Amino acid sequence: MSLDNVNLDRGFFHLTKPYRWFNWIFWIIGVLLVVAGAATLSMEGGVLAAFGFLAIALCSPPSLEADLHKVRKDAPQPDDLEEAALKKGYELESWFFGRSSYTPTADPNDWILPAPGPSTWNQADRYAPDGDGTAILEHPSKVGTPQPATLSTFGVCMVMFIVLLCVSIGSMMVDQQAAIDNGELLEEEGGMKYAPLAITVIGFIWLLIGYFQHKRQQQMIDTPTSLVRSVAAGSAELVGQVRPAPEQWINVVVDGNPNRMIPGCVDFRWEYEVYVCRQVTSTDSDGNTTTREECNWQSVRSDSGYVPFMLHDGTGGIRVESGSFKRKDLGNYVKMWTSSHADTLRDHFQTEFAARLFRNGDVRKHRWTAYALRIGNPVYLLGMVKPRSRAELDAEQIDGTVGHTTISVHGEDTPGMKANIQRGTELANLGRIRSSAELLIMPIVCVLCGIALFALL
Repeated sequence: MSLDNVNLDRGFFHLTKPYRWFNWIFWIIGVLLVVAGAATLSMEGGVLAAFGFLAIALCSPPSLEADLHKVRKDAPQPDDLEEAALKKGYELESWFFGRSSYTPTADPNDWILPAPGPSTWNQADRYAPDGDGTAILEHPSKVGTPQPATLSTFGVCMVMFIVLLCVSIGSMMVDQQAAIDNGELLEEEGGMKYAPLAITVIGFIWLLIGYFQHKRQQQMIDTPTSLVRSVAAGSAELVGQVRPAPEQWINVVVDGNPNRMIPGCVDFRWEYEVYVCRQVTSTDSDGNTTTREECNWQSVRSDSGYVPFMLHDGTGGIRVESGSFKRKDLGNYVKMWTSSHADTLRDHFQTEFAARLFRNGDVRKHRWTAYALRIGNPVYLLGMVKPRSRAELDAEQIDGTVGHTTISVHGEDTPGMKANIQRGTELANLGRIRSSAELLIMPIVCVLCGIALFALL
C-alpha cells in the first residue's frame, strides 16, 4: 500500500465525511436536525438547526484523516512487529469479577505505511543504516509534508452553529426585553442578560487555545526534517523508529500486577482510577428537594518512567536522551483494564473507605490505563543535537569516525522551537490536525457574535 492515490495537499475546501459507523449515525442525525430546523422557519428551528450543524462538525474528521486511516488499515505490518504487539481488541478476563481489558484496534499514532521489522535491523551495530541506507517509507523526505484543507466540513458547520445559536439567543433577548418593557416580565427574570458576556469569554478562551495549537502545528510544518546520517549539531526535527539503546527497555508491570504488563517500553505512564458514585440532594427555590446520582472517575495513583532510546530513520540511528524532554505526547492509550474489584482486599477496602469518608459515595469500578512509547513505534521529535562526551563514546566502544554516533538529542528549547517528543510520524500527527484557519476563524466568529449581542442589551 502506498500514498500514490492520496493527495496530501487538500487545497482550500474539502468535503469530509465520517469513516466510522458510529460517527455516521450522529452525522446523519445532525443532517436531519438541520433539515427539520430549516423547515420550521422559527427561533426554535434555528436552535435545532444550530445543534444539527454542531453534530455534523464534531463527527466530521480532519481533511486527511479518513484517507490516511484507510492506508494504515490496508498496509501490512512485518510479522515480527505483529508478534511483538499487544493483542488488539476486547478481552474478557473474568466474568465473575467483572475483569476485562481493551487494546485499541485503530491507533491514530501508529505507522501508516509498512515499517521495518526487527528481523531487518542491524543487531550488531545500532547506529548502522538499514539495507541500502535509504530513509524509511514514512519519512518526510519521501512522503512530503501534508497540508490540510483551509476549510472543511468541520469549519463550515462550526461557523454555522455559532452564527445560528447567536442569532437565536439575540432573538430571545429581544423578546425578553419587549416583555420587560410591557411589564410582563421582571428585569431580574431575564435570564439571557449574561449570554453576550459568556459567549465573548468562551470565544477569547477558544481563540487563545487555537492560537497556541496553531503555533505548535506551524512549527511542525515549517521545520525541515533532517536525516540522521547528516544531522548537524543544533536544533533539529527528526522522524524515525524507536529502537533499543544500550540501556535496552522496560517491561512495565502496571500497578504491580504481572497480569497487566506492557513489554518493550522506552517511555511510559499509567494511572489507576476508581469510579465513585454518590447521592447529591438539591433544593429549588420552591423548597422542593430532589436527589440525583453523580458519578466520576477519581485518580488513586500513577507512575511513569523512561530509558534513553535510539531513533532510526533508515539512514542511521541516533541516541535520544528522553529524560531531558519535558513535553511528551504518548498518544492514545495502548491498553486499558477494568474490574469490579481492586487487586487485593486491602486496596478494595481502602478505596471504598476513602470514597465514603471524603466523597460520601461508593466505588463501582476500577480502571488502569497505560500509555507508552514502545520498541518499533514511530516517533517524531524536535530537540537539541549536542556532542557526546569522550567517556560516553568509550563506554560504547565508538571510535568517533561516523558523525551521528558522536552526537545525541536532548530536550532543550531554543528561540522559536519548543522541544518535544510525539509518538507517531510527522505524517500521522499532521494528518489529524485542523487547518490554521479553522483553529482561528471559529473563535474569532464566536467573539464577534458575543460583542454583537452586547448591542441588544
